[in-house]
Amino acid sequence: MDQIVSEMEFKRACVIGSPIAHSRSPLIHNYWLKHHGIAGTYDKIEVKPAELEAFFASLAERGLAGCNVTVPHKEEALRLAKHRTARADEFGAANTIWFENGELCADNTDSHGYEMSLDQDAPGWDNAERALVFGAGGASRAIIAALLRRGVEHVDLINRSVERAEELARLFGRRVSASGFDRAPLLMKDADLLVNTTALGMLGKEPLDVSLDTLKDSALVSDIVYVPLETGLIKQAKARGHRVAGGLGMLLHQAVPGFAAWFGTTPEVTPALRAIVEDDVRKAGG
Repeated sequence: MDQIVSEMEFKRACVIGSPIAHSRSPLIHNYWLKHHGIAGTYDKIEVKPAELEAFFASLAERGLAGCNVTVPHKEEALRLAKHRTARADEFGAANTIWFENGELCADNTDSHGYEMSLDQDAPGWDNAERALVFGAGGASRAIIAALLRRGVEHVDLINRSVERAEELARLFGRRVSASGFDRAPLLMKDADLLVNTTALGMLGKEPLDVSLDTLKDSALVSDIVYVPLETGLIKQAKARGHRVAGGLGMLLHQAVPGFAAWFGTTPEVTPALRAIVEDDVRKAGG
C-alpha cells in the first residue's frame, strides 16, 4: 500500500544518455518514490557526449542528487568521477553517479543487478560449474565477474571477434576461455548456464542466430535483453524445456543501489513493480 508522501526535502535524480527516450528507469524509480512516500522525482535527460563534463559540473546547480548513466557515457563517467568503487574500476565503466561530501562518486551496479536477478528468478543458478557467455562488451565483463564471484568454475566466452574475446579473457585469467561462434555447438554440451550479453535479439536488432540443439538438457538459459520480454533465444529455450531467465530482472535489480544512494532508502524489486514495467514493454511492442 502506498504511503503518504512525507514532509521532507525534495530530492531529484535522473538517467542520462544519448538516445534516452527508450529508458524505463523513470518508471522504476518514480514507482519506488511513491511507494516509500519520498518527496522527489526521477527524470530522463538527453545529454550528448560533448556535453557530459559540463552536465556533471552542473549537477548540484540543477538540484540533482545524482544520476544513472547509459550508452554512450559509461566509460567517460568513470573518468570524470572523483571517487570510484572497486567494481566500477574493475569494469572500466560507471552506470551510477552520486554526491558524497560534495564530491562526485561512481559505481557500476550491472554485476550486482545480474546476480540479484538470477537469485530471484532462477534460484540455485550458482550451482553451475560451467557457463557459456555470448558477447565481449561491457555487459559481458560485468556478468563474467558475477559468475566467477559466485563460484562458476569456468566461463567459455564466445564473440564474433575472437580477438576481442581473447582480450577480455586475459583480464580474468585461466577460468575464462575465448572462442568464435563456430565452437558454440561443442561448448554447449558441457554448459550448465548459457548467457546472451549482446544486443542481438533486441527489438529492431538482428536475432541471435544460434541453435540450442546440443545444449545440455539441465542448462539454464539467460538473456539480458528485455525488449522483447521473451527473445527468440528465450522462446527457443522454453520450447526445449530449459529453465529460463529474461533480462528484465537485471534492469530492475541494478537500479536498487542508485535509489538507495540518492534517496536514502533501499527499495525492493516486487512482483507489482515487475508487472508495471512488463506492461510498459508490451505496449511498446515488446
